[in-house]
Amino acid sequence: MRGEDSQPLGAWVDYFRDLGIHDFYRRGEGVFVADVAPQEAEVGPASASHAPVESYAAMPELEAPVTAKPAASMSAGLMGPEIAKLVSFDSLAPRPAGSIPVEERAAALQAISEEIGDCTRCPLAYAGRRRIVFGDGSPSARLMFVGEGPGADEDAQGVPFVGKAGQLLNNMIAAMGLQRGEVYIANIVKCRPPNNRVPEPVEANTCSQFLLRQIDVVQPEVIVALGATAATYLLGVKQSLSSLRGRWHSCRGAKLAVTYHPAYLLRDPNQKGEAWKDLQRVMGELGLKPPARKQTHSDLGT
Repeated sequence: MRGEDSQPLGAWVDYFRDLGIHDFYRRGEGVFVADVAPQEAEVGPASASHAPVESYAAMPELEAPVTAKPAASMSAGLMGPEIAKLVSFDSLAPRPAGSIPVEERAAALQAISEEIGDCTRCPLAYAGRRRIVFGDGSPSARLMFVGEGPGADEDAQGVPFVGKAGQLLNNMIAAMGLQRGEVYIANIVKCRPPNNRVPEPVEANTCSQFLLRQIDVVQPEVIVALGATAATYLLGVKQSLSSLRGRWHSCRGAKLAVTYHPAYLLRDPNQKGEAWKDLQRVMGELGLKPPARKQTHSDLGT
């Protein structure tokens, strides 16, 4: 098996073993060598007198026992199962009856972080993760930003949005008249996906329970979904970013706005003007006063 193929397969085997699944079966019928290459079976005049040897030409895919399939979907490239139905954060669990006192919110977030521990609940734990990136900011923030997942810098430091995209997010926050410490920042998944790929449904769905609880503890007035992945899982819909921008949505009692991910704005700076319109809508909702001088999309920086 080639090196690039064995690594993801090994991660899935470790993942199933953590779930208590140890037996795997070949999928499909065996293929006789004689059926694949009959010319190789005819090695001499006496070969016709021997029965064909039951050896397999190639190893079929592995398949977990049907009775032990996990509910969440797995990588389509390896197993090819159906993708779980999208469910909004509003539908995942009932909202808490009351709010946690402000002075107790930091401890409540710490308790969630400790519950996560050295998480091995999804395959990202075996895909080269260095640190779990929980969240950052004020436990009583009125405004919360939710991105997709950690990148290389975040994986190294254990803090969300500290790379180039994080620098741009800091500029966006400052342009709104706020400091980073006044908002709360988190991601759909808390571990870096390999090569910064989009999180798989099994990864995002596994991590959602913790992000949902973070939102319920902080209880922001407004949530900003940064990019399509954040919007998809928070709202439980798969639509184009353009169709979700420019209007209010709901998430765990907060108003939710959708805008471009800072990493996308770094690739296409021409969209900064559109992102600034989204931020101005949020500022109006929160009653934020703009900084002393007039801000434009150029203040979002690079």
